[in-house]
Amino acid sequence: MNRNNNNNILVPTDFSEIAHNALGHALKIADVYKNEITLLNIQDEGGLFGLFGSDEKMGLIKEAVDMKMDKLIAESAQSFPNVKINKRFETGKIYKVITEIAEKENFDSIVMGTNGASGLQQITGSNASRVINYAKVPVVVVKDQSISKSGYEKIVLPIDLSRESRQKVSWAVHLAKRFNSVIHVIYENSSNPEVKGRIFAAVNQTQDILSANNANYIVRGLDEEKYPDSFAEDTLAYASEINADLIMIMTQQEKGFSEFLLGSYAQQIVNHSGKVPVMCINSHDTGVIVDGMFN
Repeated sequence: MNRNNNNNILVPTDFSEIAHNALGHALKIADVYKNEITLLNIQDEGGLFGLFGSDEKMGLIKEAVDMKMDKLIAESAQSFPNVKINKRFETGKIYKVITEIAEKENFDSIVMGTNGASGLQQITGSNASRVINYAKVPVVVVKDQSISKSGYEKIVLPIDLSRESRQKVSWAVHLAKRFNSVIHVIYENSSNPEVKGRIFAAVNQTQDILSANNANYIVRGLDEEKYPDSFAEDTLAYASEINADLIMIMTQQEKGFSEFLLGSYAQQIVNHSGKVPVMCINSHDTGVIVDGMFN
């Protein structure tokens, strides 16, 4: 990525279990890529504290948050003594604060928890969807699945006919090199000769890139008999079947009434991925050399 990043991973937290799990993923990534982590807590100034709070109350909240962060940092240091963790407290609209900090201060990536479509936590849930929509850096969305000691061993890389679909291949290579991953390239078989030919061309191009970079990979066509549903549902079924450690997708945004919305495929993957973490990449972040976390 042609940007002067600060070698830092942004990890928003509301101190929920899922946010704590996201920190676990970030710690492993930071340890492998020699990143720092910035642990970020945000108090929504439009909430109860914004309406009825005072400087004194906000000061008490900040003090309590500071103590919780110190505890998390101390616990993290026991397993990852070489990872530096910074702490930060902000107020504002949660998704805006996260994306603005990540962009203006050139963070490498964002790792955050989500409960999916029904999430009710401050950081998790709908705020995660908005962060994915607006972030210009990769966002790793974490649910219940903890990262293993070996990291992301099995990466699912869905390939379709969209131009954006193939742009994420370089990111898969960068991850696979550091985690010694096997990349599972998947696509849907088609009975339409023209579509089938175009899909094969896209898959062959992907294989060429992976082979040129000495990446370990498997190619799997999802047949209609075993995988009869939408590509998103079939992707999730395959990921579950192989006990995948990560699914990589492009956000492929679509214009909504008032803002950009996740493309339908990305939306289904993020909301219904079960426990499997999802790495979401915005199309304008691809097609160039990647620095920092993904060297």
